[in-house]
Amino acid sequence: MATPEFIRTLRETAGHQLLYLPGVSAVVFDDDGRVLLGRRSDNGRWSIIGGIPEPGEQPADAVLREIHEETAVRSVPERIVLVEAIAKPVTYPNGDQCQFMDVCFRCRAVGGEARVNDEESLDVGWFDVDALPPMEEFVVQRIKLAMDDGPTCFAGMSGA
Repeated sequence: MATPEFIRTLRETAGHQLLYLPGVSAVVFDDDGRVLLGRRSDNGRWSIIGGIPEPGEQPADAVLREIHEETAVRSVPERIVLVEAIAKPVTYPNGDQCQFMDVCFRCRAVGGEARVNDEESLDVGWFDVDALPPMEEFVVQRIKLAMDDGPTCFAGMSGA
């Protein structure tokens, strides 16, 4: 599902104005240490998997749902990597503006074959961490943090 129903309902009143929304993202690793990426249909860029929780949905449940909806991969959460208010608002092709509070998880794939599973992705694949395609810096940061076994990073603290 591309845009949750509750967002479409909000947009009927708010129009294209900036909405501050919860978000979840996942750095998913397979048993070979490769990372799962999707090439987004809205901007053509490679990125980690993510989305918007439904009202009342727990973040871990939301991230697992998003991973499966977008890639057909089943996974389990291992830890929270980062909690961050993404500084730069996103403007979508239709003019909608959003800014996200992201909870990024490190997850482990446990089943399913990676494939394009919905309209949000143009391509999906596993990538060696030493051979990643070009991506935005905030995505690279999340992958690096997920590779480390350090504590959860809270943006704005400890140099995040």
